[in-house]
Amino acid sequence: MNISSNISSMQAHQTMLNASASNIADANTDGYVPKDTKISETANGLKADTRMANSTGSAKSQTDLSKEITDQIIASKGNAVNVTAIKAQDDILGSMLDIKA
Repeated sequence: MNISSNISSMQAHQTMLNASASNIADANTDGYVPKDTKISETANGLKADTRMANSTGSAKSQTDLSKEITDQIIASKGNAVNVTAIKAQDDILGSMLDIKA
């Protein structure tokens, strides 16, 4: 895995966090249909696609807070893993430069 793959993954997880934050902010808005984010793998890393969830026709908000909290945990853990991978790659590159010098 290279740094650009880690960065695309972090961007995808940030998109997921943004959609989830918006859903939570509008959880008390009557008739609100939440956004749903799907993360998929591409040749260059990960990408996030956000769309409106299917409406149930309810007059109340359709936000499922347990799903939103779970999505936030997944996204934050995904970012943490990528930060660790980037740091490890940076450490390896630094060691290689020290050896070369």
